[in-house]
This record gives sequence, structure tokens and C-alpha cells, in this order.
Amino acid sequence: MGREDSVSNGLMTTATLACVAVLAMASVLLGWQKGRGGGGGGGRVQALIYEFQHRCALPLHLLRKISEAMTHEMTAGLSTESGSRMPMLPTFVEKMPTGNEKGVYYAVDLGGTNFRVLRVLLGGREKRVMKQEFEEVAIPHPLMVGTSAELYDFIAKKLTDFVSRESSEFSTHAAAGARELGLTFSFPISQHSINSGLLIMWTKGFKIADGVGQDVVQALQQAMNRQHGPKLRVAALVNDTVGTMAGGRYFDPDVMIGIILGTGTNACYFERADNVHKLQNGKPLPKTGSMVYNMEWGAFWSSHIPTTHVDEQLDAESINPGQQLYEKMIGGMYLGDIVRRMLLKLAREASLFSGEVPQQLMTPFVLGTPEVSKMHADESIDLRVVAKTLAKIGIHRTYLHTRRAVHDVCDIVALRSARLAAAGITGILRKIGRDGKNGEYTRTVIAMDGGLYEHYAKFRIYIQAALTELLGEEAVKYVVLENFKDGSGIGATLLAACHSQHG
Repeated sequence: MGREDSVSNGLMTTATLACVAVLAMASVLLGWQKGRGGGGGGGRVQALIYEFQHRCALPLHLLRKISEAMTHEMTAGLSTESGSRMPMLPTFVEKMPTGNEKGVYYAVDLGGTNFRVLRVLLGGREKRVMKQEFEEVAIPHPLMVGTSAELYDFIAKKLTDFVSRESSEFSTHAAAGARELGLTFSFPISQHSINSGLLIMWTKGFKIADGVGQDVVQALQQAMNRQHGPKLRVAALVNDTVGTMAGGRYFDPDVMIGIILGTGTNACYFERADNVHKLQNGKPLPKTGSMVYNMEWGAFWSSHIPTTHVDEQLDAESINPGQQLYEKMIGGMYLGDIVRRMLLKLAREASLFSGEVPQQLMTPFVLGTPEVSKMHADESIDLRVVAKTLAKIGIHRTYLHTRRAVHDVCDIVALRSARLAAAGITGILRKIGRDGKNGEYTRTVIAMDGGLYEHYAKFRIYIQAALTELLGEEAVKYVVLENFKDGSGIGATLLAACHSQHG
């Protein structure tokens, strides 16, 4: 009965969300017609924003083509090693948590410019997660571009310090021997087993030359051994999306897909073994059952995706030109800088800031996606949050029409990002036969994690609205996007428990 009620309630919710997205697009145009006094350049600003909005537009027919391209690329990536931009990597995760797991397990969650260390006390089906503790550590930028030994030693030191502070509340439930942990490693890896894998490439601002091609588990294990602290063993190597999926599956057996929308973006899902035809390290993969596949969908691309001069400029000036193009239009690392670059163009070409070109806007990434989210959420008459946010980066005394233009740019960028993400989600649903096109509807939960999805409310609304357009009012009622906060870290501990040497 609970599911039927939630399906019924979902119909009204998704219809409402679709209307909200349409109204949001209309508001960009209507905003230009009001309150344009002072500052000069209003007509040129309007023309440039209209051009930007037009080039970013994703009407339904384009969304469908992008979604179909995603499904096609998934199939191609499962057929041959070089069949797709997306590597479609096997994870060797063939079993998921059941709720019966017990004991103390750790995790290291390396997902971007920060990493987390966690410990979890699992109490079985009745008690589930009895207690958890974690610490978050910022990675100094020099370590992101230094050597792999420096990075892993830094992580190992923080981890062993954390393990050394384990209280008796945990230790009395721990098995004898080495503490076991799951390593959530949110970069493309070619996995050889559940606890070994070679780094393919760095993303998210990391560029450590000697790390590529290295076994990341071995590198961390060696760094932990150098600390001469508590004995530790990596039991499971997982991507953050796989960890999120495992964490979600622990609480809801209908979870079939995991998606990260944070600093970067990625997706994973359960694929039937008989749909996989490529070899892994020259050997065929299992032909029975199912396995979780790490898509690395940040590398996806389709000629139907609309781009602008801003996107081309951002890509050209990035540390990985021509790579991770889908991620660069969706990931939280980039959305703020897309907005910054467009505002700089408006300042230079249309005197957006009363003829001045603020020096601050020339600094890459000075405007983050959290600031964009705050400005986008501003519904005050005078857009005072926009004014305060601009002031924090050194842009003071702005006119109302300037703040409206900034708000419009935030909306355009967020809307495009969300709709692109929705097209990708629909492509996965089509691939696993959960898009309702065959007339059959099965409840499918997508485990979501990442700061972009969690904290950017309008972004979530726009994704849901686009899914409603793509799937239709009936099918979308059976697709649930569920936010599992910190799911990737918890999921890693659960997968360590599933693959424990202690049984």
C-alpha cells in the first residue's frame, strides 16, 4: 500500500515540477523586460544572454537524441575495449549488502579535493548501522599535482591516526587481526579484482604523472605499512558511484543505479553478464549473473549536446582538454566557472558592471557552484543575496538589472546541466529496460549522492521535470531518485564487510 500511495503522490509532484521548469525558462525572458534602469548596456546584455540561452537550450527532441546516444554508447562500451568514449568498467562487485553484515569496518573515500575516513559498527539485520564516525580532510593543492607517494602517505597518515583513536565501543565488536576497509576511489580505474585496479587517468583537478598505471590498492597498502600503525587491509576497491549504490541497496532492495552529482559526475548500474562481450585483460568476463559496471559517464559525448564559446574556452584551458566533456557541463567543479566566464564576457562586451571589468572575474574558479546555487535561489525583490554574493568576490554596488542578468545566467547554466543529467539517467533506464517503453513498470530506485544534487534545490527540480518529459507521466512515477548522503563512504564499508577475510 505504501508504494501505491507514493506512486499516486508522485504524479502530482512530477507534474508540478515540470511546470516549474517551464516557468523558470520563461522567467529568463520576462526578467529582461523589467527594471533595466541605470548602468547602461542593457540592450546588449539582453542580446548576449538571449544568444547564450538559445545555444544552451535542450528541447525535448534533443534530450531524446542525447538519451538514445547514451544507451548506444553503453552498448558499444560493453562490446569492445575501445568501442565507446565511456570505458564501461567491470567492478567485480557481484554481490551487494544484505543487512546481515556485522562488525567494525573502515573506509577511505577519495572523491575530489577532500577525502573522508570513516568507521562503522554494523549490527546485523535488526540493528543495522549501530554507530558511525568520520573525519573530512582537505587535500593541499601541491599534493594534487605532486607525486603519488606524497598523496598516499598523506592519506595513510590521516587514516592510521583515525584508526588509533578507535574507542572501546567499536573495538569490543571488532574481529581479531587487521582492520578491514573499503577504498572509494573516484577516478577511472581498470579493475582486476574486487581489491586491485590500475589508475587510468586523473580527473577533478588532479594531475600526478607517476600515479597513472599504478595499482591504487597496492599504493595505499604500502603507504599504510610505512606508517607502522594499526594493521589495515583493503578488502574492497570501489568507485564512489558503486559505494553510493551499495549504501542505497543496504536500505532499499530496489536500488539498481548509483549516480554521483558533486564535484564531478559518474554513474554505475547492474548489468547482466550475457550483455557483455568485451574481454578484460585478455580474458572473458563471467557469463552468468550480473555485475555492477562503472560507466565513467563523465567521458560521454554526443554531437546533439549544445555547446557555447564558454564551454570551448573552459575545456581548452583545463588540465585535460578534449576529455570529460559531459562532466565539464554537469559537474559542480565547473558550473560556477561557466557562470564566471559568461559574466566576464558580458562585462567586456556589454558593460554589465557599468563599464568596468571586475578584476576578480578574471580569476578562474573564483565563483564556485555553491555561490551560484545561492544566487539562483534568491527570490527577494531586490535580489539582495545576489548582491551579497557578488560583493564577497569584490564586485560592489551593482544595479538591479545587473543582478537580474547574473541570476538569469545562473538559471541557464543550471537548467542545461540538470537536463543533460536527466538525459543520461533516461539512457541508463532504457538500457536496463526500466524506462516503461515496453508497457511494464517496475519500481526503480536511483541512489544519488554529491553536493551538487544535495544542496542545489533548483537543480533537483529541473532534473525531475526533465525526467517527467522524457519518461512520461506514468513511467516516471516508478522511478525514484533517493539522496543517500555520504552513501559512497558507507557503501565502501559495507562492501568491505561483504568481502571480508573474517567471513
